[in-house]
Amino acid sequence: MLYTDDLGYGDLSCYGATAISTPHIDCLAQNGLRFGDAHCTASTCTPSRFSMLSGRYAWRKKGTNILPGNGNLTIPTDITTLAKVFQRTGYVTGAIGKWHLGLGDKSPIDWNKEVSPGPREIGFDYSFIFPPTADRTPTVFMENQTVIGLDTSDPIEVSYQHSFDCELLGKELPEMLKMKNDPMQGHDQHIVNGIGRIGYMKGGKRAEWTDEELGVTFNTKAIAFIDKSVKEKKPFFLYYAIHDIHVPRMPATMFMRKSKLGYRGDTILEMEHTVGIILEAL
Repeated sequence: MLYTDDLGYGDLSCYGATAISTPHIDCLAQNGLRFGDAHCTASTCTPSRFSMLSGRYAWRKKGTNILPGNGNLTIPTDITTLAKVFQRTGYVTGAIGKWHLGLGDKSPIDWNKEVSPGPREIGFDYSFIFPPTADRTPTVFMENQTVIGLDTSDPIEVSYQHSFDCELLGKELPEMLKMKNDPMQGHDQHIVNGIGRIGYMKGGKRAEWTDEELGVTFNTKAIAFIDKSVKEKKPFFLYYAIHDIHVPRMPATMFMRKSKLGYRGDTILEMEHTVGIILEAL
């Protein structure tokens, strides 16, 4: 399952787009089903993922709104999920990419050890994610619910209420930003990779990712998951939540200015490339 964020049907050439070409997605459309009349109960981050994986209407459960990066797991661990359905019938299951369904059951989350419950507790044998979305703290990778690159001498703290001493903030240091995002949406707080995010973060400097590496990292992990499953002769279910096209829309360097439609067009091409990479791996 390839799941992407903030992509409009008019952004794909199989739906008539002419300013951009999406041949790999067009191939899926030509060889599968192309929906012409589709509806959703939620078109935003957390509730759409909640419904897709739980099979339940998000608005029937409190706390399924767009979660902050330090929110707790919103899918109950005692229900049947899509991943558990596959798991119970012998599939190996994996979640890769953007998570944004919350982690743990206590607040504040201790990011300096394994955080539970998480993907594992709702049916995923393997996970490689970033916890919220690329425009929110914490800006770190987590593999099997543990932050990659943890440094015990530089522990991670995350807040959505207050900044930390000596923290670099977009609203205070605009000269440090390589991308100007909308401060009305809160994209002027913790600075990572020259981009202001929503939320505050202290520590974890060695663990923080850069936007340009997200696509290739997630693709590599997805292919490794597929290869391992095949090698072990196990059927697999891969839930790959691609980080594009969601803000801040900073594409890999190889896609910069490739679309002639700005950063958003560039990230559409990067997402299209990801689809091609997965199809080739399959």
